[in-house]
Formats: sequence, structure tokens, C-alpha cells
Amino acid sequence: MSTPLIIKLGGRVLTDVDALQQLFTTVKRLAELRPLVLVHGGGDQVQELLQQLGHESVKIDGQRVTPAAHIPIVAGVLAGDVNSQLCAFAQQHGLQPVGLTLQAGNTVRCEVDSSRGAVGMPQAGSGTLLQLLIEHDYLPILSSLGISDQGERLNVNADLAAATVAQVLHGDLILLTDVVGILDHDGQLIETITAAQAPELIANGTIRDGMIVKLNAALQAAQVVLNKASRRTIAVAGWHDANALSRLARGEPAGTRVQL
Repeated sequence: MSTPLIIKLGGRVLTDVDALQQLFTTVKRLAELRPLVLVHGGGDQVQELLQQLGHESVKIDGQRVTPAAHIPIVAGVLAGDVNSQLCAFAQQHGLQPVGLTLQAGNTVRCEVDSSRGAVGMPQAGSGTLLQLLIEHDYLPILSSLGISDQGERLNVNADLAAATVAQVLHGDLILLTDVVGILDHDGQLIETITAAQAPELIANGTIRDGMIVKLNAALQAAQVVLNKASRRTIAVAGWHDANALSRLARGEPAGTRVQL
């Protein structure tokens, strides 16, 4: 079996039907090249529903604080509404989706980040279930909802969740975003970022807010995946550029590639 490609979906694409149609046309094409696993968040949808229900929601360093009282709403949005919608689009495009949460098959284990409430810090678990699914041409679609060892449902940052799934499967990782990749102060694409460059780019404000989480997730995956196979791809790229995603799927440069 060829190396799996883990793709994290998030941002505006999850709230735009036309964008999802465009994206799954690309996903269908990528699935013809190699095995895929999709991991998704749904922060915009969670935020909207929390506001409608009169709840306040805040972020710290690009990550959402999730009081335990918010978890039924978070779970309903991530594992219910968003996941089922993505499965529907996948099926419409001739794929065989299987909707899952992170704990399915003990794929991802979570510790509680009590500083952010009911938030999970993901750790690599078992790749057995996902490997069985992709070997039989199914498309796993994982929502970023986890469970602690004590049975608590936890909100997990989707970038970090996707990086952990990449570790579990020793696969390539693409973190999709609404822009072409990580940009410099002039709005130009940074084609390559190394672990040594990352602290300065964060300190001088080139990389900020949610993009810090994406970069840290990419570096986290690189620490494990690239140590095992230096040709593996870890990248941040725009969901709207089908050609760039196809190049990344073939191991060619596109978006912002993250290296050790």
C-alpha cells in the first residue's frame, strides 16, 4: 500500500457549498493517486451555534476555550452536522466515506488540557482501523472530537488532530487553509519553513493567531514522520488550488512545505 495522505479541512471551505463541491472534485482526483484520510474541524459552525444559543466563546493563541457545558454543542456540530455533510459530499463524488471521531479504534488518545476546559491534547494511538479502511478503498473522515481515558468528550484542535493521525499512519500531511500557504509580511508565499526559522517568524509577527497552530502542528508531525522517511511531505496549502494539491500528493513542491 502506498503512503497515506492525511488532509485537514477547515476554514471557509466548510461553510460554503460551492467550495465543498470544488474541494471534493479535487479529493476524488487525489484518491485516484493514493490512499486518503480526511480530518476536519468546524470552528466557524461551532462559534455560530454557540452565539445563537447565547454562549460566549473565546480563543487563546488560536485555540478555542471549551467549557464542559459547551461539549454537547461542539459534539453535535463536529461529529454530527459537519461530519455527515462531508460524508454526503464524498459519496456524491463517488467515494466511500466512513464518518468517525478520533477515538474510533483507539486511533487518537487524548489528555485533558484543563487550562482550556474540555479540550484534548492528542496523542498517537493505533492505526489498525484506518489501515483496514483504506486498504479496502474506504475514505475515513474524522471529526476533531476526542475522548479522555476517563471517558470525557473533548474538543481537539483539528490541525493538531490531523498531525497526530499523520503520526499514527506515518503518512504525509496537508493542512488546508483559505490562503495559498504561510505568507510573509508582504503577503508573499513562504515556500519552505524549517524548525529553526519558526520561532523568529512567530516572534516578529509574520505568523500569528491560528496559523501558529498550523505551523506547530506541521512541525509536530515532521518530528515523527520526517525522521522515519525524509521524502515525506508536510505542508500548509490553499484548498482552492487543485493543481497545488495534486503536486503535493505526488510529492512535488507546492504551498508552504515544513521541514526539520
